[in-house]
Amino acid sequence: MGDPAGIGPEICVKAAVSDQVRQACIPLIIGNIEVLRATADDLGSDIKFSTDDDSDAVRVVNAHDLPNVKAGIESAVTGRAAAKSIELAVQLWNDRKIDAIATAPISKNALAMAGYEFPGHTEFLAHLTGSKRVGMSFFGGDLRVVLLSTHLSLKDAIEKVKKRALAELIVFASEELEKLVGRKPKLAVAGLNPHASENGMFGTEEQDEIVPAVEECAEKHNIDVSGPYSPDTIFLRGYRGEFDAVIALYHDQATIAVKCLAFGSAVNVTLGLPLIRTSVDHGTAFDIAGRGVADASSMVAAIKLASDLVRTKET
Repeated sequence: MGDPAGIGPEICVKAAVSDQVRQACIPLIIGNIEVLRATADDLGSDIKFSTDDDSDAVRVVNAHDLPNVKAGIESAVTGRAAAKSIELAVQLWNDRKIDAIATAPISKNALAMAGYEFPGHTEFLAHLTGSKRVGMSFFGGDLRVVLLSTHLSLKDAIEKVKKRALAELIVFASEELEKLVGRKPKLAVAGLNPHASENGMFGTEEQDEIVPAVEECAEKHNIDVSGPYSPDTIFLRGYRGEFDAVIALYHDQATIAVKCLAFGSAVNVTLGLPLIRTSVDHGTAFDIAGRGVADASSMVAAIKLASDLVRTKET
C-alpha cells in the first residue's frame, strides 16, 4: 500500500477495481484495511475489502495499526507502517502465499523518521532477501532501461562511469533480463557526452571507459551488446524495439526518456532479487493525497507487468 499518508491507498483501491488487474491476477493488498475502506468511501467506490477469503471482496492483509493518519502528512507512524508492509510482503513470498510484489510509493524521509536506514524500497528488499546485488530498471512498453547509477549528484554519477563498473552492470543486466524476458537480450549502451563524444571531440569517457567495457562484454562474455550510442536517440530506438534494453549511465538520462515516452505506463523493476518486484514510476504525491485525483495507471501497469513476468518465469 506504500505510505498511507500518500496516494498509495488511493491508487491501490483504484487498481483493485480495474478490469485489467482482475484479468491479470488475484490481487491481495498488504496494508491497513481501515485506511483502504475510508479511501474507498471517499472515492464513492462500492468495492468491498476483507481479511478473509471472501470471493466477493478484495483481500487485505493487515500489516499494521494506524492511529489518526492524516493524508499528506509524512511521519514516523506512516514510515513504520510502510516498512511493516514491505517486511510482511517478503514474508508472504517466502511462505509461497504470493507470487510477486507490486509496490505503491513510500517516503524515504518517513522511513528514516521511523528508524529504518534504507533510502528506499530497493535497498530494503535487498536486505530482507539477502540479495548481494540489485539494480534499478524501468519497463515502459518496448523500452527497457537499466541504470548504472541512481540517486547521485550529476558530478558523482559521471565519476562512476568506469570500465569495470559498466562491464559488471552489462553482465548483470544480461543475466537478469534473460530471466525476465525469457531470451538472451540485445543490449545497447548510451553514451555519456553529446553525440557519444564524436570520437573524442566532446569528452574522453566513451573512448577511455565505455568502449572497452562494451568490447570486453561482447568478446569475453558473449553478450549481445553494442554502443556507445548518442544518448539523444538511443532511447527512442529502444522504444521502437531495436534493442531489448538500453544501459543508461545516470538517473535522469534514463528517467527523462522513460517518462517522456511512457509516462503513466512505465514500471520500475528491481533486478537481482529472488522475487519479482515492480513499482510505480512516481512518488507519494503528498500534495494531492486524499483528494481523489491520483492517477492509478502506473499502479495498474506495475501489477500487470508483475503478473506477466511471473508467467514468463514459469514457462
